[in-house]
Amino acid sequence: MTATIERGAATAPVIPPKGEEKPRAKRPGGFLTSSNGKKAVMAVTGAVMVLFLVGHMLGNLKIFAGRDSFNEYALALRTLLEPIAPYRTLLTLVEIVLVVSVVLHMWAAISLSRRAAAARPVKYAARKKSQAKGYATHIMRFGGITIALFVVWHLLDLTFGVVNPKGFDSSPADRMIAGFDPSRWYVTLLYIVAVAMVGLHLRHGIWSAFQTLGVANRDRNRALRAVAGLGSAVLVIGFLAPPLAITFGVVQ
Repeated sequence: MTATIERGAATAPVIPPKGEEKPRAKRPGGFLTSSNGKKAVMAVTGAVMVLFLVGHMLGNLKIFAGRDSFNEYALALRTLLEPIAPYRTLLTLVEIVLVVSVVLHMWAAISLSRRAAAARPVKYAARKKSQAKGYATHIMRFGGITIALFVVWHLLDLTFGVVNPKGFDSSPADRMIAGFDPSRWYVTLLYIVAVAMVGLHLRHGIWSAFQTLGVANRDRNRALRAVAGLGSAVLVIGFLAPPLAITFGVVQ
């Protein structure tokens, strides 16, 4: 007997059994290039920036204790670790860590945003875009730009004294009081806008962190939103108190 083989059967493609899937190709670059890795980068760098903001706010409030107290605080930041380390070592390290954190935070945020847009190139037709989500997106995007521009001005004004009436050779307290003098009300107004953006950015960031960590749920949402709002409000009030007190003559 001879077996009959249908033509082409021997070379036909083999269809895998149902339930079996091709292994997904691993994304090059490891954990940090994955979505979870970028979220982790945002969480860590966000925490670093929040700690810096808290310390910076507490330092600014020293102006209410008098010029000498504020100047002593500013000097301590520059002389910590002396004589073991050179002048301004610790402050320089803090600035480097802060700059790296800001850059990584922005990189992770932009990467996640682009990845989300690429994964959903066509907008949903049946569901309208959430107004709250759109509002938060605009706040995070334009608020970040506003904050970045303000930080540049803030450094030129109070750190380097380039645009400050007293100049670099004056004491930190003199530069701060001159910087928010009533005649420079526009600087105070810019400061208020930038700090308000920081507060909105921080509130959204804290709430997003709760969601990322899986802490948020229906039973806790209201309390967690209150925590995010309270934390950002404390920082906003703490940062606005010194310049407003100087502008309105409470601190001279």
